[in-house]
Amino acid sequence: MIKTEPILAVKDVNKSSSWYQKLLNCKGIHGGTSFEVLTDMDGNQILSLHKWDEHGHPTLTNAKIKPGHGLILYFRVDNLDRLWQNAKDLKAFIEEEPHLNKNSGRMEFSLRDLDDYYISICADNTD
Repeated sequence: MIKTEPILAVKDVNKSSSWYQKLLNCKGIHGGTSFEVLTDMDGNQILSLHKWDEHGHPTLTNAKIKPGHGLILYFRVDNLDRLWQNAKDLKAFIEEEPHLNKNSGRMEFSLRDLDDYYISICADNTD
């Protein structure tokens, strides 16, 4: 089995954790100001948040670099309409409103998080 568990460098772990929990209806299971693990409601890890310049990780040491260049956080979800409402409630910076992605045949929308990472949220079905 191969499973990815992305780790994002963020300015404020607590604020980012709260933002992602509200957006994705997920929960934090680690807590703290330097590191957080986010899981879905079934306990599957979906994302970790790591404070810039903590613990000496070589790719997480320069907060002045624009984060996310070359990266799209892509979430497939079974509740796209709910997460779209969550994004609006958060007053998130919306890059693309819900639309049909002609390549995948799925509905999706895209936005930026608090640290300017680009996120696409896509319906898990093609109905």
